[in-house]
Order: sequence, then structure tokens, then C-alpha cells
Amino acid sequence: MKSLIAQTQAKVDAGRKNNPEFMAGVDKEIEKAKALQQGESALLVGERAPLFTLPAPSGEQVSLQNYLDQGPVVLTFYRGSWCPYCNLQLNALKLRIGDITSLGAKLIAISPERPDGTLSAEEISELPFSVLSDQDAEVAANYGVAWQVPDFLLEHMRVDRGLDLQEINNGNATILPIPATFVLNQDGEVVWRYVDVDYRTRSEPDDIINTLKAI
Repeated sequence: MKSLIAQTQAKVDAGRKNNPEFMAGVDKEIEKAKALQQGESALLVGERAPLFTLPAPSGEQVSLQNYLDQGPVVLTFYRGSWCPYCNLQLNALKLRIGDITSLGAKLIAISPERPDGTLSAEEISELPFSVLSDQDAEVAANYGVAWQVPDFLLEHMRVDRGLDLQEINNGNATILPIPATFVLNQDGEVVWRYVDVDYRTRSEPDDIINTLKAI
């Protein structure tokens, strides 16, 4: 099985081949974001994670504290189900969810997408981890990973991909989370993190699992 980094790199390479002008533009925007230290305010190892309660697709309100009461938590922020890099990441985590839960941990995935009832009760019951909705990106901001998306990327989403973020995120049309993953111990402290404003890169499941083994 290919590593996640190999899968995302293959997608980047295909993009550079099929749409080099767009990918060059993405490179420039990411370079600007890094120069502005976007993501530098994200929670650090040793800091306590802010508590939150967010809605699941079923409408149920899910509390981080309730999960921490049961053990460590892997918390990952992703842009949305429309993002191919996010889907690669979530699928890779899904394939390793048995390793994560066997170590006593729970996985929570958070995006700004509204819980609009598009998932059936059967699909919800089959989810191997919690998918929660942070529509106004308030939780992402509290974790230091909210990003004002550059106009270049917003135009691409709107024009080239036909995405209406205002509709998808129930009013939030310009702020997305920086893809980030935090591993929290049962005390709610960050023991490992991966934060990169380049949305084409993601944390490797093996690194998450190795961290959980060390807790």
C-alpha cells in the first residue's frame, strides 16, 4: 500500500502535468502564506487543546471532553469532502482506524461543511470516526489553523470547480482550516502535531500511530 505522502505527491505531479499554470499559481500563494507565517500560531506540543462541542451529520452534538474522558484523541482539520487531498487523507486514516482504536484513541475529523443531512442513517452508522461541522471556523481559529483563503484559490474553486463555499459552509465563503492534525493525551494536552499551510501535504498515519504507542 502506498504511503499517504506518495499518494498526495502523485496527485501533485499529475496536477503539474495537466495544469501547470494553476499549480505554479498555487506554489506562489503557498510561498506567500509561509512568508506570512500562516499556521505559526497553531497550538504547540505541551499546550492544552481548547474544548468544543460541534454537530455531527446525525445532528448529535459531540463534545471533545466526552472523548477525552475515554482516552487519547486524534483531531484532524480538513477543508471539505470536495477536496481530493482531504479525501486521500481521510481514506488513509480510515484504513488505519483499527490501529488507532486498538491503542484506546478516538479520531475526530473537522471541516466547515454544514451537517446538511446528505448522509443516510446507514452511511452515518458506518463511519469509523466522528466527522464534525465547524461552519464558522471558530474551532479552527481557536486551534490557530483558520486560514483566509487567497482570492486566486477562491476563484479557482468558484470558476473552475463550480464550488459555492458559501452554500457548502452555510455562510462561510472565505475561511478554511489549514490541514492540521493534533494528537491529544487524555489530559487534553497536545503531544504531537502536524501543521502545514500547503494543503497538498498531510500527516502520515504511521506517525500518528507511533505517537499513540508512546503515550
